[in-house]
Amino acid sequence: MLPRAERTGRAGRAALVLGVIGVLLAAADTYVIVLALPDMMVGVGLDVDELQRAAPLVSMFLLGYVVVLPLVGRVSDVTGRLPVLTGSLLVFTAGSLLTASADGVAGAVVGRFLQGAGGGALVPVTLALVADLWPPDRRGVPLGLVGAVQELGSVLGPLFGAAILAVADWRAIFWVNFAVGAVLFAGTATVRRRRGESAAAALDAEGPPAGRFDVVGLVLGLGALVCAGLAVNRPSGLEQSVQWGELLVPRLDGHEWTTPLALAAYVLTIAFVVRELTARRPLLPLRRTPAVLRAADLPGALLLGVALGGIVLTFATADPAVELMAPSGPWLLAGSAVALAAFAWRQRRAAAPLVPPDAVRAMPAWGALVVSLFVGAALVAVVVDVPILARTVVPGSSQLDAALVLLRFLVALPVGALLGGWLLRRYGPALLAGGGMALGTAGLAIMATWGMGSLDGLIDDGVLVAAGLGFGLAIAPVNAALLAAAPRSTHGVATALLVVARMVGMLAGLSALTAIGLRKLYSVQAGIESPAVLCPDSPTDCGPYDDAVRQAIVEQLQATFTGAAVCAATAALGAVLLLRHRPRTVEA
Repeated sequence: MLPRAERTGRAGRAALVLGVIGVLLAAADTYVIVLALPDMMVGVGLDVDELQRAAPLVSMFLLGYVVVLPLVGRVSDVTGRLPVLTGSLLVFTAGSLLTASADGVAGAVVGRFLQGAGGGALVPVTLALVADLWPPDRRGVPLGLVGAVQELGSVLGPLFGAAILAVADWRAIFWVNFAVGAVLFAGTATVRRRRGESAAAALDAEGPPAGRFDVVGLVLGLGALVCAGLAVNRPSGLEQSVQWGELLVPRLDGHEWTTPLALAAYVLTIAFVVRELTARRPLLPLRRTPAVLRAADLPGALLLGVALGGIVLTFATADPAVELMAPSGPWLLAGSAVALAAFAWRQRRAAAPLVPPDAVRAMPAWGALVVSLFVGAALVAVVVDVPILARTVVPGSSQLDAALVLLRFLVALPVGALLGGWLLRRYGPALLAGGGMALGTAGLAIMATWGMGSLDGLIDDGVLVAAGLGFGLAIAPVNAALLAAAPRSTHGVATALLVVARMVGMLAGLSALTAIGLRKLYSVQAGIESPAVLCPDSPTDCGPYDDAVRQAIVEQLQATFTGAAVCAATAALGAVLLLRHRPRTVEA
């Protein structure tokens, strides 16, 4: 039999591998909607021109991704990483099932919310697991790997969606997510058979003894998910089937909750809960749920979730082409301010607050949050505006051509993340993160000079690659600085706040930078003569007017890249000033 320490290490690394795969799956799912959205709209009963009604398919995913992170991170500090990893995969799998089988907008929106909540929770738990398994001076490479995998999703997501859509419809994308998520969920359960009892592993604090995982509970849980998803969404293929259609026929007229599938879902859910409450080795620590939520400060998490939700909806539901924030944005932000004030009051008075005072007290810890915020704001400008610039300055280019231009940056990003993790062996996080963001700043400054005739040579490709490497270089050092400064007992909630900071930076940055660009666009457009003046003989086919409009769009994007360069420079300066001190890690 293997020694306890070796069993602990092997189980921890097995859990980390599953977590990393889950992060890749969730990251790809974030971007797969880009290609699948038009077909999804038709599939859930929307016309292709009803983009406003389809907006929740995107915004609710982001909402789920952000609002649950602090609670999930804190729960992982209290109960251990493995139960939270298992639960997150279960939620993601359930969301994938609901989305795949949805015949209406409501079912798809709920499914996307659950996918966001489960997928987003995987990131901080996996980062915290790295800190549990490696000492501060050896975390660079695994942190770089997690960061690289997260960024790789932006490349693989659209490619995965395109490959599936080439041979099947959009539902197949989420059925694949369901299948992979179910396998990962089962995999995390098997890790318990090999885990050690050492508390240092932080896999399953006060959890069940090692041994075989609960196969019966796994079957009951997945069965309940499948039956519930099919009963709620009532897929037309099943409903119209001669052989299986009876499963969706109510046993009481007019009461859809009495279909055989719905009844089976109730029975399986109850059986799963009973099994989890009585099993010696349950999949989820349901017996400890009330105590865990008290220790994790559920009221504080709800207040912070409301505050973050208002911020997300303010920017995620806005049309960046015409407005800085959604029409309801002022009210949403006011509600967020009230909730944030209530959260601060709760933090000062709770016996066990959601964010322990020492979690981000040290300068490198809260400095990492500031740097991550500005990194997100700068990064989003490249991802969104480079394809627009490509289609503007290269006549006749398609959406695919524009995406291939961006691919140079996106491929360099995970490479930079791995490189940054490896270089942490020799250099401090302040130098690496600052240098990486300085390189990103230089790339954005050059992009701000691009105009008609750009993006047609190796030099421009090199700029995109260099910028991607620069942004990637900053990922692992920022994570490492936060984890080195925060006590071990707060790693989960600290990394969750880091992810939240980056997401909020991306959302707010997109709106703010687009607003800057639009001001420039309107200023330039005011000086363009009308087609009737420029081309009195053929105003409907006026080349000079079209050229002037394209130039106005280019100047708009140049202003946006300039603003992004300022954000990147702020991140570089913040990294040098705020991440330079690395106090001894508190292992409490």
